[in-house]
Amino acid sequence: MIQSLSKIHHKNSQNFFLIAGPCAIEGEEMALQIAEKIVQLSDKYQIPYIFKGSFKKANRSRVDSFTGIGDEKALEIIKKVGETFNIPTTTDIHENEHAELAASYGIDVLQIPAFLVRQTDLLVAAAKTGKAVTLKKGQFLSPESMKFAVQKILDSGNENMAIIERGNSFGYTDLVVDFRGIPTMRNYAPVILDVTHSLQQPNQNSGVTGGRPELIETIAKAGIAVGADGIFIETHPDPSCAKSDGANMLKLDLLDDLLGKLTRVREAIL
Repeated sequence: MIQSLSKIHHKNSQNFFLIAGPCAIEGEEMALQIAEKIVQLSDKYQIPYIFKGSFKKANRSRVDSFTGIGDEKALEIIKKVGETFNIPTTTDIHENEHAELAASYGIDVLQIPAFLVRQTDLLVAAAKTGKAVTLKKGQFLSPESMKFAVQKILDSGNENMAIIERGNSFGYTDLVVDFRGIPTMRNYAPVILDVTHSLQQPNQNSGVTGGRPELIETIAKAGIAVGADGIFIETHPDPSCAKSDGANMLKLDLLDDLLGKLTRVREAIL
């Protein structure tokens, strides 16, 4: 997938690639701050990097949960991040119309959320924009079933895609990553391990998703060790103040140490 992104840096480094950024776009200053730090680290470790930020959070537990600062305003900020640092960007889409909307703001990679990965019309709409597409594996799906989602993108005339592993439902309020699925899904497309969402604890009684961020390093190392092509990490200067998914995000100042360790794991298995 990254070979199709003209703005990607370090694509020949043999390193894993990184999708990272805040869960949701909260404002321009925060988005630029996060992107600047990660760009510095991606240069330091020669990691191909794609900035991620959700322009809208449609999948919420409660009606009063944060959903965004406005679609066009958030997309304009993501566009500015991409232009400021000359890097590719990605955001998740939830409705067919969002595909063209996001593409019109120069988004390079359209992400299909896990709960929507079986929605044929949404996948076709994303594929037909000509943008790269990432398919989040549903928490309810087997690795083998993702070949059908991949085929929908291919049948729509788009070969630039990747699968994102983000864990399977484990009981009502937890997720678990079956690392056996990564080599299986690599038979269909490149595979990215969504480290931070894999550590969510959804469906809490409070209506606010919990998480296990202390396990981020463990899950990330395991993903690299079994051959994941990329890593997905949501990060924030102060996760306790984040408007979405703060319970499972990585504190921004911890990212340097983590990427250094993951780079060494990658080097060891090549």
